Amino acid sequence: MKTYFACSLMILLLTACAVPGSKSGDEVAVQPPAEGNVTANVEPESCPGDNALPADVAAQFEAVDDPALLASVLGAPMAGMLCQGKVYQLKAGAELTIYRAWNSSNPNSRLGKWWAFSSPAGKTAQYRSDYEICYQWSPLDKLVHCKLSGGVKVVVGTGQSAKCSDYLSYPASAAKQIYIDNAAEAVMNCQEYDGVFQWQAVKN
Repeated sequence: MKTYFACSLMILLLTACAVPGSKSGDEVAVQPPAEGNVTANVEPESCPGDNALPADVAAQFEAVDDPALLASVLGAPMAGMLCQGKVYQLKAGAELTIYRAWNSSNPNSRLGKWWAFSSPAGKTAQYRSDYEICYQWSPLDKLVHCKLSGGVKVVVGTGQSAKCSDYLSYPASAAKQIYIDNAAEAVMNCQEYDGVFQWQAVKN
């Protein structure tokens, strides 16, 4: 009887000291900001670059008003996505080649949401920094370029800063990015390429 009473008392004391959410396998996670607050932490004046289209493609687009689409792609500092952006629509009858570096281990990423106006060139590390692409997200070992169909709405803007790990983060960038909500239905005539090793000697 004494043993039973002692065990019961110990269980009662442990229960009283327990902190909700701190049990093993039930840690309290930091929640991302609610959708309605995503733009609250974004300060356009702190974003490098601007929302203007590249001069060689500007005539093919017209600006449109879609606050919900724009808000959905603006991210808080260190959360990636866009730092600033503007919604455009490709004019009917126009065609534009756009480019996407993607992850061959995830075939579903081939026609993802994030694209660029030009083909990747130069150092891979610089490309990651320009477009805030963390190493966990993609090895960037495949490339696809496609024709954007006329009438499609896109968001064009500059990238928000991104934290990849405790040891690596990317600042906000002035490089122009293209967001397409459903690329599988928005592009056509695609051509794929494989990434290959190419090394340049380091100058001391």
